[in-house]
Amino acid sequence: MAAAGGGNPSSSRSFRDPRRRPPREGYGVYVYPNSFFRYEGEWKGGKKHGWGKLLFKDGSYYEGEFVDGEITGEGCRLWASSGNTYSGQFVLGEPQGHGIMKYKAGGHYEGELSHGAREGHGHLVDPDGQAYWGSFHDNKRHGQGHMVFQNGDKYEGNWVQDRRQGHGVLCRADGSTYEGQWHSDVFSGLGNMTHCSGAIYRGMWINGHPVAQAKRIVITGPEVMDVAQGSSFTLSVQLQQDNGEVAKGEDGRVLKISAGVRYVQLPAYSEVSFFKVNKDSQETPIQTPFGFDCIAYPLWSPKSGGLEPRAALESARDLLPPKGELEPALASNTFRGQRDIPGGVPGENSSPSSWGLKPQCPEDCQRVEQGCAQFSDVRLGPPPPGYSPVFFLNDPREKADGRPRGGLGPGRTTPTMQDLPGGSR
Repeated sequence: MAAAGGGNPSSSRSFRDPRRRPPREGYGVYVYPNSFFRYEGEWKGGKKHGWGKLLFKDGSYYEGEFVDGEITGEGCRLWASSGNTYSGQFVLGEPQGHGIMKYKAGGHYEGELSHGAREGHGHLVDPDGQAYWGSFHDNKRHGQGHMVFQNGDKYEGNWVQDRRQGHGVLCRADGSTYEGQWHSDVFSGLGNMTHCSGAIYRGMWINGHPVAQAKRIVITGPEVMDVAQGSSFTLSVQLQQDNGEVAKGEDGRVLKISAGVRYVQLPAYSEVSFFKVNKDSQETPIQTPFGFDCIAYPLWSPKSGGLEPRAALESARDLLPPKGELEPALASNTFRGQRDIPGGVPGENSSPSSWGLKPQCPEDCQRVEQGCAQFSDVRLGPPPPGYSPVFFLNDPREKADGRPRGGLGPGRTTPTMQDLPGGSR
């Protein structure tokens, strides 16, 4: 009886479900008591060891190497909650070492990890296609790195906690570049900005804005200049800050000067000469910030190789109406609203403009150096095609003798700005 009774427990253990006890050696399947985990794979000494697959009840799984019951070595992991997958090295159940993480939302990471987070050197591509190569710390871009943004901009430099900070170089898609200090993802500190247009700013930046930025363009010297047609003059231009100081940190900005003839309403007779504009040459007046409209007038330079003012004036005389046609023209009001004689002070324009012809003006554009530019040997050119000088008599008595006492007649000199109304200088 004792022998029989002693044999019953042994017999009972021999028929127990093997899944209730982990296999000792070889290949086997084991479902854990809480039924959340299920393992099938290689065993050694009653522990998962070798190659196997651990499945989770929520649909997650790990497949790869095990060492002494722990997930350690090369393997692949799927997280059902996020849909992310990882293939690479594991240590004690966590991604650690080198591997590739693919994100369900888009993008991927390939590089070094520690305790499941990006740590060390790696390559990250986000859902928008932006790519980063460089150092990581605590899952964030940190240290030296290179970034290519969605809009084509490129940055190479220092990062702190996922933000550009320290020294870095930004190359924009339009060709502009910035090299200098950053803080919290914006220009901050000393830096150089080279715009795609060629303009350069060197100096201090605060919160992404230059401290000593030029706010206005100023022509230095007297407000009114007496300029005779054909005589040269010089213009000095400064880029100034709000406080009036020269923005010496700015280089390379291209300035263009142009002359303008004021658009005015004149009486039927006047002491000044102005242009009769052919109907085919009519153009819309240009608005100016000075309270009046003007029409662009070409400049001339001896270096251009164009027609000299004396020859231009002779050509203009050939276009004058015969004496018999002059008085009827003077008696009418058809020329009201025409333009003044070209005597206005040339202004500046930061962008090229068309004047209806191709004047030879090689000196009308200058690049700024340390906030200053100078236009030398500038002259007023001949009238554009279609603009004919028309003479007005000083008073009705001049009609009697038929001799105009003002304007550009044979034997008379070119009128200077002293001859003009004050508002048109």
